[in-house]
Amino acid sequence: MNIHEYQGKQILKSFGVAIQEGIVADTPEMAVEAAKKLTEQTGTQWWVIKAQIHAGGRGKGGGVKIAKSLAEVKERATNIIGMNLITPQTSAHGKLVSKVLIAQDVYYPGPSPTSEFYMSVLLNRQTGRNIIMYSTEGGMDIEEVAEKTPHLIFKEEIDPKVGLQAFQARKIAFNLGLSGNAFKEMTKFVASLYKAYDQTDSAMFEINPVLKTSDDKIIAVDAKVSLDENALFRHPDYAAMRDKTEEDPTEVEAGEHNLNYVKLDGNVGCMVNGAGLAMATMDIIKLAGGDPANFLDVGGTADAARVEQAFRIILKDPNVKAILVNIFGGIVRCDRVAQGIVDAYKNIGEIPVPIIVRLQGTNADIAKKLIDESGLKVFSAIQLKEAADLVQQVIKGK
Repeated sequence: MNIHEYQGKQILKSFGVAIQEGIVADTPEMAVEAAKKLTEQTGTQWWVIKAQIHAGGRGKGGGVKIAKSLAEVKERATNIIGMNLITPQTSAHGKLVSKVLIAQDVYYPGPSPTSEFYMSVLLNRQTGRNIIMYSTEGGMDIEEVAEKTPHLIFKEEIDPKVGLQAFQARKIAFNLGLSGNAFKEMTKFVASLYKAYDQTDSAMFEINPVLKTSDDKIIAVDAKVSLDENALFRHPDYAAMRDKTEEDPTEVEAGEHNLNYVKLDGNVGCMVNGAGLAMATMDIIKLAGGDPANFLDVGGTADAARVEQAFRIILKDPNVKAILVNIFGGIVRCDRVAQGIVDAYKNIGEIPVPIIVRLQGTNADIAKKLIDESGLKVFSAIQLKEAADLVQQVIKGK
């Protein structure tokens, strides 16, 4: 589950990570009041107005602006709130900005130059260890840095059984070229950041940039946080941070019906029970000359109501030209799913696209008979190749 920058910074601060302070606002008037309050708290005379959406690259799209007066705060906030912000990480339509973060200016003059670093903490699935990835090239697209200057990307793997060791934090600070007080501050920053990642059951913490200020403080200027949804039952306060307006509405609806759904860009909808079978089904669709329009796992206890809802969700996508239902009857009987398909078809009414149903496992023969005798525009198959051939036929027919 992704959360906003201001929420990520709240979490970081609770674990002792130094952050760029800020106050969130959802109207220009609130933005001005937030700027006044921030000046009282931090003494900042300039402010940064930052759009709050679940996407990076906000500055490139005009979603991050400096304000040097309260009048500019109001002007910048007025322009940003309500805009459709398009960044390299959004669709061509962009994302609607409903709130902004009024943040303190941390690029103030001092005895030493400022420096920007990149740092993230995530799981290395190949080794089963956590990894801190960091670079001296902060404030840039890390993908571009990795492609053009891979020697500037450093990685520190951490055994989750023993946790981050002090020598590893010192190694990171050394590789970033720091010394003196900045070196000490970075070791503290790294330790606190890893603790935040570990104890919140997060999938990823990405800070870009981590700033060394002109007076050698180390602070998080940005925060991109992804929480592990499977662990949210342990963190109800973090679960409450979910912003459904930032998510695909169809995926939100699917989740409310306990369906695992991810929208894709293809033309063949698929309904499957089991994540592994869903992946194989998408491969079959590709081999048959189509493109999967979605990943949809109805689970092992699919009933008529859930099957009907799954059809309704798939049919919300106007790009779908055919639907492939691929069910392996183990926990759930094939005839039960087949009856659910027939009932759903009748309840929904005329379904405008052909449906290919491949049922294998418990009571597959009974299920095929139910489908064949339903009189509906449904094609049944037993073998996977049959289903693939039918998909190809209906696609070509379109």
